[in-house]
Amino acid sequence: MNLILLTPFDLALAAGLVLLLAALSWRLHLGVERRVLIAAARSAVQLSLIGYVLHALFATTHPGLIGLMALAMLGFAGWEVLSRQKHRYRGAWGYGIGTLSMFLSSFSVLILALTVIIGVEPWYQPQYLIPLLGMLLGNTMSGVALAMDSLTRAAWEARGRIEARLMLGETWDCAISDIRRDALRAGLIPIVNAMATAGVVSLPGMMTGQILAGSPPIEAAKYQLLVMFLISGGTGLGTTAAVWLGSRRLFDERDRLRLDRLRAPQGKG
Repeated sequence: MNLILLTPFDLALAAGLVLLLAALSWRLHLGVERRVLIAAARSAVQLSLIGYVLHALFATTHPGLIGLMALAMLGFAGWEVLSRQKHRYRGAWGYGIGTLSMFLSSFSVLILALTVIIGVEPWYQPQYLIPLLGMLLGNTMSGVALAMDSLTRAAWEARGRIEARLMLGETWDCAISDIRRDALRAGLIPIVNAMATAGVVSLPGMMTGQILAGSPPIEAAKYQLLVMFLISGGTGLGTTAAVWLGSRRLFDERDRLRLDRLRAPQGKG
């Protein structure tokens, strides 16, 4: 492979574009220059650290350390899902619904891919497990976050309609079915759009990385197809589980709407 190594000076030149963006935000009074700089600094630190961590993991392939790394990734993803919701569930449910949904979907799809489709020996090889899990969790996280935010926001705004349907004798499942359907649709739109435009509008990240590393384009395309199919399955399963668990949590055992299980938006009520 003809891999061109990047120097710190190369990265510094690329970072100049971020500084340009921050300056543009300041000049146009957009107010996001601080967020841009913090996000860039965070990405630089986080990616550098993960590079050293993965280097150590690849050298040891210890299943305990790999499992700890996977759980840490899941934990951070669960926190991100929680932080992106306007109306958060109270207590452990706020964190648990998204985290449990991503665990069930992403890890099951990952194990299927490693043991049956790719056939890695041993299946927990970090060279395959960590990158695939990262892509699965990242995309599933976005789908779950969008779906959960859509579900809770719509339920909060349509509480009068939901209660009226309950009074007419409908079950909780029927009373919130249209809201749940819209939430699922919102969570699946990003991955559907990504698959529809792959190879036409953009070259996805994994394929681009493999090509830059010297892999044959056809092989890179195969792996990208595999990853996109895995992501679509993981996102669909995770989003469905999160929306079902979340919608069920909005009602008690007597089918009464319980919006007191949600936190009001910051600065309101």
